[in-house]
Amino acid sequence: MHWERASEDIYIFTSDRYAQVTASLIVSGNTGILIDTLPFPSETAQIALFARKRCPDGVRFVIYTGHEADHVYGAFLFPKAEIIAHEMAREILIERGFAALQRAKEQSQEFAPIQLRLPTFTFTTNSVTLRMPGKTLEIMHTPGHTPDCVSVLLHEERILFAGDTVMALPTITNGDPDQLKKSLEAIGAMQLENIVQGHGEIILRGEIRDTLRRQINYMDNLRSKVQKLIDAGGSRDDAKAITIEQCGMPRVLLNGAVVQLHLANVLATYDRLMAAKAAETARSASAAEKPKATKKPAAKKSATAKKEKEKPARAKKSGTKQAAQKRTSKPKAAAKQASKPAKRKAAPQTKASKKSKGKGR
Repeated sequence: MHWERASEDIYIFTSDRYAQVTASLIVSGNTGILIDTLPFPSETAQIALFARKRCPDGVRFVIYTGHEADHVYGAFLFPKAEIIAHEMAREILIERGFAALQRAKEQSQEFAPIQLRLPTFTFTTNSVTLRMPGKTLEIMHTPGHTPDCVSVLLHEERILFAGDTVMALPTITNGDPDQLKKSLEAIGAMQLENIVQGHGEIILRGEIRDTLRRQINYMDNLRSKVQKLIDAGGSRDDAKAITIEQCGMPRVLLNGAVVQLHLANVLATYDRLMAAKAAETARSASAAEKPKATKKPAAKKSATAKKEKEKPARAKKSGTKQAAQKRTSKPKAAAKQASKPAKRKAAPQTKASKKSKGKGR
């Protein structure tokens, strides 16, 4: 591991053992804020020793810029520090982190003392601000490399600790290239003095615009070349022939580690585009079947409409019949009514008849 001083109170530590991964210490009075750790305990132990000398009150906060092992495994060496990360980082570590650490311990005894520390403070908003004496840190969600990635802007110095959102070679094996492009474009719009990459050297103010543009162009070229290969019927093995130079980046970065990172990018891009193609084919097939499926309901609707159309006619016919029956019944009723008065006239008896009837008795 080696370290350098980025400004009066900022120190950058870079691993000599794994892909130039970085960790950064910001000193505020007698306390420290550590952004990421290094993957091997022996290297992070050197940071802890340095921090004890430079920060008498110790490291108060450790900020994870992502959930990946090379940024979080050293946090156990700062047991009193509060761990800050995006909520998704905590969820991923719970879901996969402990199992991954167990596998690492089985592969190397060097990882045996590591105890995975989960974030103790998380956020889900676009950003959260941490204020310390003389230091204002804005922790911003910058997804793309992975969905939980954050970058830390030190406002007073205009230095961005970008984590893996900015690294010597953009990597998208577990992320979203479109999101990463948006994050890089947003970073490019900031007025920055320096960018501390998750892997690689510090990017100085005069290099920031060209560096970010080159990284975006790399992703565009990679996608274009893989898509062209797929359109021509190329296989996944054929995709392995797409070199990093063809996509606009040199192979010497990160001491040559970018070659393997590029291959992983190629295969991930091939798989992603093939999945998108299969989904589009399925949607087209489904759309082609829709007219056939709608013919029967259309006929049923027509029959229903016809039935509804016939209802008034039947009702009208029924009404006509009822009217006819009503008209026919009128003479009968009249005759019946006419016969009733005749009976009433016959029924009453005269006074004379009543008397005679009584006399007879």
